[in-house]
Amino acid sequence: MTCQYFQTKKQASLYQKYMIREPKEVISLILSYLEDKKGKPFELAVDVGCGTGQSTRILASHFKKVVGMDISEAQIKEAENVETSPNVSYIVAPAEKIPFEDGSVDLITASVAAHWFEVDGFLREVDRVLKPNGCLALYCLFLHYDLHYKDCSKCLTDTFMEAYNFLLREHGDKRVELMRSEYKEIFDAVAFADKTRVTNILLKCSMSITAFLGFFESLFMFQNFSMRDPETAKAFLEKLQERLLQIMGVSSPDTEVEVHNNYFCVLACKSK
Repeated sequence: MTCQYFQTKKQASLYQKYMIREPKEVISLILSYLEDKKGKPFELAVDVGCGTGQSTRILASHFKKVVGMDISEAQIKEAENVETSPNVSYIVAPAEKIPFEDGSVDLITASVAAHWFEVDGFLREVDRVLKPNGCLALYCLFLHYDLHYKDCSKCLTDTFMEAYNFLLREHGDKRVELMRSEYKEIFDAVAFADKTRVTNILLKCSMSITAFLGFFESLFMFQNFSMRDPETAKAFLEKLQERLLQIMGVSSPDTEVEVHNNYFCVLACKSK
């Protein structure tokens, strides 16, 4: 079954507020791939594991209808609270049971989500619901963040990654290793002959320390930590902020850093 880490209202709210947005190049890549393989019109896109709908809403202007689905009711409720286009809707459903008719979907996407699915069951559903020449696009962040600020970038990055890797080690899940391999195992499991994997799509964004640590707090491994030992988790986050600000030589958590990461994307087309 699909993993159910993202069930609380607090995490859904943090995820909606602080989740890092994918670079425009990722969406352009996916839409160009779909147009090349299937062609227009683009009628129905289904965003699986949509969370709070950030990855769903960006498809709205390109499709007649877009549906985001997630196993977490809290995430879907958060998504429904965000004003969006009338052609966007949401449903609660697991990735392994996509509630659409055979051969009815132009594009299936999953943003920072596919590693939580039961991959074989999900891919069977993808094959069932995609139209001939319909496409699958799975995209995700790599497990490393570079923080850039003046002349202290290396120290800043090392300090953050020490905390990040501690959480992965102590409160993580083996399924995130699929992110470390840039979804190679999922790519190999896709049965469609026409497929490709694109890596090293550079993400650059400026965020305040408050926003970046809000993103950090929204991650499943920090939420695991917080549920097990809330006081220690809170102190851990406060100490991390203190260390980052000290390295930067500033006092305000509103100070911005530039965050670098890489996205990767698995693209596949169902044959006629």
